[in-house]
Amino acid sequence: MRITCGNPRGGGKIGIHMKNLIKINYEDIISVKNFYDAWQEFLPGKKNKKDVAEFSLNLSHNISELHFDLEDKVYVHGGYQAFSINDPKPRNIHKASVRDRLLHHAIYRKLYPFFDKTFIFDSYSCRNFKGTHKAIERFKQFGNKVSKNNTQTCWILKGDIRKFFASINHQILKDILSDYISNTDILWLFGQVIDSFNTKDKIKTGLPLGNLTSQLLVNIYMNKFDQWMKHRMKVKYYIRYADDFVILYTDQDYLWELVPKIADFLEEELKLTLHPDKLFVKTLASSMDFLGWVHFPSHRVLRTATKKKMFRNLKAKPEERREDMMASYVGMLKWGNGYKLQKQIQKTC
Repeated sequence: MRITCGNPRGGGKIGIHMKNLIKINYEDIISVKNFYDAWQEFLPGKKNKKDVAEFSLNLSHNISELHFDLEDKVYVHGGYQAFSINDPKPRNIHKASVRDRLLHHAIYRKLYPFFDKTFIFDSYSCRNFKGTHKAIERFKQFGNKVSKNNTQTCWILKGDIRKFFASINHQILKDILSDYISNTDILWLFGQVIDSFNTKDKIKTGLPLGNLTSQLLVNIYMNKFDQWMKHRMKVKYYIRYADDFVILYTDQDYLWELVPKIADFLEEELKLTLHPDKLFVKTLASSMDFLGWVHFPSHRVLRTATKKKMFRNLKAKPEERREDMMASYVGMLKWGNGYKLQKQIQKTC
């Protein structure tokens, strides 16, 4: 199967590569065994939750019922419980029922290993053995290479996608999935999960932040952008974490020339929009705020807003429960120049 994608301002359409089809069967996903295995992965930290405890009381019956509903194709994804968090900015979370979340885990555990192999190395969000720490270390490596160990100017383009999760187009996502999946039953199942949530009236759009499957689906969606960046635009020093991405290079004009091409690709191929207030090009020497840290050529410090939140959280925590949180923060601070902050935390506690 040959895949083509638009190449705005780049000379027509291009073929990306031959894509391997996934070899997992629908029956592997909806098997009773897979549901029991998924339950064991889902359960830690949730045993005392009321809805989880209630589901657990009749676990065998609930799993069997879910299995047969999926086998007979009468399964319908339920609604969501909405609530907001501040982490650090306000976010709307949508929580599915335990039954549906169990299905999400069952899907994820079977399909994640295949899709993870299709992603580029420098995609770091919601992936095993990746994460923010690996991303900021990679950023440091790239900074050293581009600047030739701080002997020349390193310019950085930083971009962010406006309303990322809320803007994922359902039909485009399904089309991308169909490039990898020939099994119509699995595509039907993904359709049930994807269409269970919608942020617009006319065009089905958006994925809920609370779904485990959403973490996988947004990476599958953005992989199209990642592949275009690496293979068509030939961008070498590129890192993406969810909707944040950076490109490091020696020439700021080159980076500015990339901006309209990136904007066109995102709009035409994925119906996504760059956030105009979070798009800029600057030097590494002048500092770069990326993934909670402010990066300099020789060191990095914690973002001011993150520091303030950290101390607010510690003060709000009952004294007898501060120790675990303090240990977590001290561990985090070891990834940057946080010795003074560690002392402040220990003094606070």
